[in-house]
Amino acid sequence: MSINSALLAGVSGLVANSSALAAISDNIANVNTTAYKRNQVSFGTMVTSQAVKGEYSAGGVQGNNHNFVSQQGLIQSASSSTDLAISGDGFFVVSTSSTSAPSEFTRAGAFTPDAAGYLVNDAGLYLQGWPVQANGTFDTDPSDLSKIGPINVKNLGAAVQQTSQIGISANLDQTTPISAGAATYAVGSMAAYAATGTGTVPDAAPIEVSVIDSVGGTHKFAMAFSKAAAPATNTWNAEIYAVPASDVSASANGRVAAGLVKFNTDGTIDLANTTLFGAAGATPVINLAASGGASPAWGAALGIAASSFNVDLSQLSQLASASTVNSVSSNGASAGNIVGVQVGTDGVVSALFDNSQVRKIAQIAVATFPSGDNLQSVSGNAYRGTLQAGTMTLKTAGAGGAGKISPSSLEASTVDLSSEFTGLITTQKAYSASSKIITTADQMLDELINIIR
Repeated sequence: MSINSALLAGVSGLVANSSALAAISDNIANVNTTAYKRNQVSFGTMVTSQAVKGEYSAGGVQGNNHNFVSQQGLIQSASSSTDLAISGDGFFVVSTSSTSAPSEFTRAGAFTPDAAGYLVNDAGLYLQGWPVQANGTFDTDPSDLSKIGPINVKNLGAAVQQTSQIGISANLDQTTPISAGAATYAVGSMAAYAATGTGTVPDAAPIEVSVIDSVGGTHKFAMAFSKAAAPATNTWNAEIYAVPASDVSASANGRVAAGLVKFNTDGTIDLANTTLFGAAGATPVINLAASGGASPAWGAALGIAASSFNVDLSQLSQLASASTVNSVSSNGASAGNIVGVQVGTDGVVSALFDNSQVRKIAQIAVATFPSGDNLQSVSGNAYRGTLQAGTMTLKTAGAGGAGKISPSSLEASTVDLSSEFTGLITTQKAYSASSKIITTADQMLDELINIIR
């Protein structure tokens, strides 16, 4: 009967507009929720078959919820380096605990370290990423969730970097006279003089440099020079030795290198004919075996691993001016503690140490879906995969269509209050109109019942 269908159409209008009001209420309530995506109930007609000619049966209306998950929110600056936003497509992969498998996705990136050092957002979801490998790379896989895990930025211990590079910029006075003892110079006598006070006195103040060993200890090495008697003018005897000598074992007086340093007539070093590191033109490198190893080696009492130092002497000159040291440099850093965390636009999370070292920790995985709007919403401003959303793919930030990571930023809610308040008014009017349909149909049914009275 048409009156009954009108009554049911009015009821469907009440139900649909109630759903619309609920969606608007959610939107307004979450206007300040980080990365919240607005919901909207769209209306679709319901058509019934017209069984009796000349009569019309109302079908009513059906509300269909649509979540605008793929809509980009405004990227806003934040104070914390671990506040993250995705600029573009994709979601952070998260888990509900540090031990559970990753199962949810979110764009709410207000992450902070918890008591155990894991990055957790305001909803208690743990950020997931690919851990760094021993060689400093990441084993990224587009579909294997077992290769990612929670990112911990605190429990890393201290950071130590062994010295591997030494650079010396200095000048040796070309006018230095050849000493009386130059003709009888013996290899190692300058190291002996430094250790015992007997031997050859260097013709220039020894150049000292600090190096860091495998456990963060600091050691001093010196490079000493004595003008050679032959070949004359542009040749110097040179030795490199440890100070104190006991830092190096199985080598007399801590000596680790000895030979000739030669210069060209324009004062530049002649590396091709320099024998300080072995044969003429040999690679300028010092190799020290582990404590107790073959000569030369670190002192047995130190208990440290082997070291290898590349020595850059390209800035060593011989000019007719006073012998002087311009600069001495060496890389490496003693033990340091974490003082901060930084995240790159590629999603690489690194720890900053107070010894100026930067250590990679993990790379944030960005998950993308063919149809992100069809993900299932769950509590905590997160989502779960569905068949309608399509197959998930893990990507590195900024690659393969995935958005870039914006550090020290947060994504704002996509709610527009003016639109929501306008929707409140129209929804309220539509609800009232639907209720009026029910009131009118009720009156007509009353008239029909009164016919038999």
